[in-house]
Amino acid sequence: MNSDFLKYQAQTSPYPLGMEVSHADGSYIYDTNGKAYLDFVAGVSACTLGHRPERVNNAIKDQLDKYSHVMVYGEYSQSPAVEFCKLLVSLLPESLNKVYLVNSGTEATEGALKLVRRVTGRSQLISCKNAYHGNTMGSMSVMGFEERKQVFRPLIPDVDFITFNSEADLEKITTKTAGIILESIQGGAGFIQPQNGFLKKVKQRCEEVGALMIIDEIQPGFGRTGKLMGFENYEVVPDVIILGKGMGGGMPCGAFVAKAEYMDLLSHDPKLGHITTFGGHPVIAAACLATLKEITETDLIPQTIEKEKLFRSLLVHPLLTEIRGKGLMLAAMTADPEITNRVIFKCQDKGLILFWLLFEGCAIRITPPLTISENEIREGCQIILEAMDEVMKENQTNTTK
Repeated sequence: MNSDFLKYQAQTSPYPLGMEVSHADGSYIYDTNGKAYLDFVAGVSACTLGHRPERVNNAIKDQLDKYSHVMVYGEYSQSPAVEFCKLLVSLLPESLNKVYLVNSGTEATEGALKLVRRVTGRSQLISCKNAYHGNTMGSMSVMGFEERKQVFRPLIPDVDFITFNSEADLEKITTKTAGIILESIQGGAGFIQPQNGFLKKVKQRCEEVGALMIIDEIQPGFGRTGKLMGFENYEVVPDVIILGKGMGGGMPCGAFVAKAEYMDLLSHDPKLGHITTFGGHPVIAAACLATLKEITETDLIPQTIEKEKLFRSLLVHPLLTEIRGKGLMLAAMTADPEITNRVIFKCQDKGLILFWLLFEGCAIRITPPLTISENEIREGCQIILEAMDEVMKENQTNTTK
């Protein structure tokens, strides 16, 4: 299968991991040789409830028996999408009360960027250095990592960048600014949390100059940080939020949310201000609804903080410099990207799936399903420590040669 994978399927990197997947269940993925891999990545934070969650699977099957795609977004009233949006809004701050469903996080970013320009009549967008909000042209324009976007220029104009957690940079938000987009926790940069009330200060500055604040919850959202949304940890309510990844329990989806007064502007002058064929697809919406019900009707969200404490207590090793992040959005940091690479590959050989972050080479991504058990956390952490012991011994051997 791997030869056909490389021959017929476009690749995202020169060296894909190439695991031949047979099936997956719970916290484990199985290859075609029958080997089990404990999954500490969860499809890069997308498989909120693990693999093949019963409630989500049943919702998908039930909806397939009723109808699948029937009409482009926004024309027909379809129960799964309506129920999901209604439930989501009931769980969010009062000002975030209308939802636009799309197909992915990057499309949600595109919609949010268009929205703040439409609302304010301004053009300037501000993002953060080392930010990642998706990979389409608009989302790439607010990506704060030049190496990844330089060959695709020109991108959309009038985009400027500040440094996350830099209060001095907030003066760059002016009466020319349509909106600023920030992750509630910077993901690709290394799971960097806001400090000293930074997000609140951004919102205050936006209010002073009439700009809008977009918070990217694509990765932190849907329970991963101990709250339904990451911004709830930092006592701020943004004007717009963008969603994706874990929203669908492993199914492809996205959304952007704002007050109805803003969202209604997309319906006129011009009509179809944002349009998507498959956004709000009834089968996907059914999966989103089941996922949201499961994480809010159980204790999975508060459990993430207890599981974070367990990870932090277990992951103590001379090769680890710190554990960044919050809840089950964690990055185990080493002093050298080469150490990180070796640990990740050794762990895969030992049956544990870890991964990298986009822009921080020293980080080992740990973003397991919210459903991961305490025993599975202990099992995976033991494998990480064993791999680090091996790397440390190899380094000592090489030093003495």
